[in-house]
Formats: sequence, structure tokens, C-alpha cells
Amino acid sequence: MKTVKLTIDGKVAEVSAELTVLQAARSVGIDIPALCYDETLEIFGACRMCVVEIEGSKKLQTSCSTLVKDGMIVKTETEKTINARRDVLQLLLDSHPNDCLTCQKAGECLLQKYAYKYDVAFRKHDGAVRPQLMDTSSPYILKDNSKCILCGKCVLACSQVSDRRVLAFAERGYDTRIIFGADESIEESPCVSCNRCVAVCPVGALVDKREYNKVRSWESQKKVVSCKACEYGCEFEVHSVKRKGISLVAKAPANGRPLCLKGRLATELKYVDEPEPPYRKVDGKFIKTTWDKALGITELLEKIEKLDKNPVEGGDTE
Repeated sequence: MKTVKLTIDGKVAEVSAELTVLQAARSVGIDIPALCYDETLEIFGACRMCVVEIEGSKKLQTSCSTLVKDGMIVKTETEKTINARRDVLQLLLDSHPNDCLTCQKAGECLLQKYAYKYDVAFRKHDGAVRPQLMDTSSPYILKDNSKCILCGKCVLACSQVSDRRVLAFAERGYDTRIIFGADESIEESPCVSCNRCVAVCPVGALVDKREYNKVRSWESQKKVVSCKACEYGCEFEVHSVKRKGISLVAKAPANGRPLCLKGRLATELKYVDEPEPPYRKVDGKFIKTTWDKALGITELLEKIEKLDKNPVEGGDTE
């Protein structure tokens, strides 16, 4: 494997020639801000938050898509890069609803984190703002278009599973938005409620509806658990308060893990003390159902009940 040496903020890094500047920086403990980058997804380069100065280049370069070169000298926090990031953040906040105090994503939102870091605030203006277009049709996903920053992570995460690819970009320019299916509601679309999109959304545009308004990020204790429904072992985070399981949210679908509704519900039933009723989609409509039907174990339970009524002679009867 060919390696190169470069200098990032005065630190010398010797890394694979196949890495990007952003990846090289993180390998030596330098965190370059990014809203659209995810190491498990394709490079999209949409947010422009990760721009850096590279010696010899007149323009700022996106570190998420620029490959390292031997002898490269990179500066990540210059006046020029900071001003560029502030401009990006200001434009995003100008189109964003000022509801951080009540947003479910507060405390975990990357937009909130970077606005605080670079001292960028909401301001009054007479310009356009993103329309709300709230979609509440799903019992599993809540979509708020007004909070979307068009990072593309939800579209890319959904497209990684070949038989899904439900999300896409629609319209152009300032009217660009994320749609489900053929611009349908989540309920009407082919969405299977796996929550891959929710797991990668960096803001409050897509949130887990079964956790909505139940607990704030900083109020709960968190424990990562693995789903046992299949060999993938998808990871979820259990949010608890005073040892009571309040909610369950999907972790990012890394390492090929697909995430699925059945596995999520099975894990939720196991770890959440008072889970909400499950739903399943029938003919394009969500209907409330029983846990055995949601998990596909009705026949198994019936057989177990039948066998328990006729126990094996000499077996355990307690």
C-alpha cells in the first residue's frame, strides 16, 4: 500500500495515498467539520463545511473529496476557512426554523453544534425560508422539510440497499427537496420503515417518531445493543431514565447492516418498558396490529401453546 506524508495544522501524517484530506486529518486527531460526510456513504460534497486551505491552491478545497498528496500542507482553521464556514452556516440558519429549544434533535444536531462553535445565530430577514411540508403519515418516521439542509445522506443511505432506494431529490435550486417514492407521503411510498434515513440525518428533518417528545438527549442514559433477529446484528441505542427503558433508536447502518422494521420492533419489545403499539403496512396504509403479527410469530406462538397443553411425559411442568 502506497503511503504519503503531509502536514495538517502542523502535524505530520503518514497515511494511505487513497485517503482524503478529511480522513487523514481525523487519523491524527484533527476534526474537520462536515454536515454531509459519512465514512460509510459515497462522497457527496454538498455542504462545503469541510473546506480547507492547501498550500499552492488559490481556492479553498473540500477536504472530504480531495485526495492526499505527498508533501501537501493543509490548514483547517484559518480566517479564510472559518469565514467560509460561517457563510454556509448563516445561509442554512436563514432558511431554518428557529425552534432549537423544542426540536427533538437538540443536543445531537450537527447544525446546532457548528453554529455554536463558529458563533453563528439566527437573524431576522425578509428572504425566503424553506416551507414546512410536515409529513406525519408514518408511525415510525417524522419528516419536517423546513429543517432539511439537503446534505443527501438520507438518499445515499437508502440507496445502499438495492431493493429500497425510496428517497430522492426533487425540484431544483431553492425549491430542491427530499421526496419519498414518487413524491408521495411516507405511508403511500414503498418505504419499509427501516429508519436508515433517520439514523444518518444530522438535523431534525427526519426523526424517530416513536421517540418523539419522550426524552431529550441529555436526560437519558444510553446503551448500545445488538439486534438478534438475524445474523447482521444491527445496532440500536436504548435510551433510559432511572433504569426504565424509554425508547429505542437505530444506530447508523455501518458495515453492511441493512436495518429492518421487524428487527427494530423485536429489539424495542425486549428493551423498552412500555413500547407503543406496533403498526404494519397493508395496501399502502399503516394499521395498528398485535406484536405477534408485527414480528411474524403468530403461528409459532400457536404451536407453542398447543405443545404446552400436551407436555412431554417426564418433562419440566413448573
